[in-house]
Amino acid sequence: MRSLVVLAAALLLAGCTTGNPPPGQDIPAPPSLAVTVVADGLDHPWDVAQAGDGTLLFDERGGGLTAVRPGGKVQRLTADFRGLFATGETGLMGLVLDPGFTGNRRFYTCQGRQEGGRRSIAVVSWTVDKGWRTATRVADPLLGGIPVNETIGRHGGCRLRFDPTGALLVGTGDNAVGTHPQDTHSLSGKVLRLDAATGRPAAGNPFLGRPDAGSPYVFTYGHRNVQGLAVRPGTTQVFSVEQGTYRDDEVNLLRGGGNYGYDPVGAGTYDERVPMTDPRIPGARAAVWSSGPATIATCGGTFLDGKRWGSYDGLLLLGVLKGEGVLALRLDRRGALRTEFRLPELDGTHGRIRTVQQGSDGALYVTTDNGGHADQLLRVTPT
Repeated sequence: MRSLVVLAAALLLAGCTTGNPPPGQDIPAPPSLAVTVVADGLDHPWDVAQAGDGTLLFDERGGGLTAVRPGGKVQRLTADFRGLFATGETGLMGLVLDPGFTGNRRFYTCQGRQEGGRRSIAVVSWTVDKGWRTATRVADPLLGGIPVNETIGRHGGCRLRFDPTGALLVGTGDNAVGTHPQDTHSLSGKVLRLDAATGRPAAGNPFLGRPDAGSPYVFTYGHRNVQGLAVRPGTTQVFSVEQGTYRDDEVNLLRGGGNYGYDPVGAGTYDERVPMTDPRIPGARAAVWSSGPATIATCGGTFLDGKRWGSYDGLLLLGVLKGEGVLALRLDRRGALRTEFRLPELDGTHGRIRTVQQGSDGALYVTTDNGGHADQLLRVTPT
């Protein structure tokens, strides 16, 4: 009996660490991963993107943009960050390159903003010169007026990604205001969707042309603090990564007009005892994945794509802050969860992980979030 138990445990562990292939197929060995430091001495790097020429661009929450050139040279960009509101969880946050970056040199940030005594969160459009030395604001803001927690900066969001139609998605936090997630007229606790060229609501948004029903920018609602957005390669599927209260970090498959069930009004003004997806809300969409009774603080998300990743090809990776590592989810074609496991090379080895993002070169880029100018930008590749 003891031998059977040990064998069953070994088979279960093997299934959990390889993505549980279909019956009848051999279980491939997971690839070994090489982790190298691209840049260090950083302070809360928040997001990273890679251009077609191989240059990496990343930002830091307290303000600042840095480029890492293909030869490894790290150079700070000159950029105007006057008016940046950086307090607590809010500051210079999400960053993404325009799909037409090679021609227009445009990129976008989501950041806290202070102007004339008023504080908010805004999406700002920039251009960068071909030498990667100067960033210039060209639409400031592209989208403004997103509410912020003005005292401590709690639940500021704010992840940016382009969806398969070319619309810009903006994941926002609820600012610790109980009414925001379910209020479809508020831009907080939402995933917003806009035209990056004009800043106007994107065509096809669920409340577009229905001002009585909600804001035309709102794509989905009922979120607590959207910290990641990931587009599944070769599909129209977009997933959000959301931080829970004391329980229920979540990954959600987004559907236009969907309510993801967070309603923290409860017995008071901000009651975090309520479930992340409240089953009492009619039509609330269940999470694809949940951390269960305890949180690990998921943040950021990206899909691994490419045969070089072997059995890891197709995994959805999540950065883990409190739990310190990278969580991998294997999803089926519909987006339902099959298995989950941690990447061993990054499990507790580099502290808190803020962002995971596959680059245009196929490598995985990772930012840590330990503070005190002890953070790093890492490059992870299969060996």
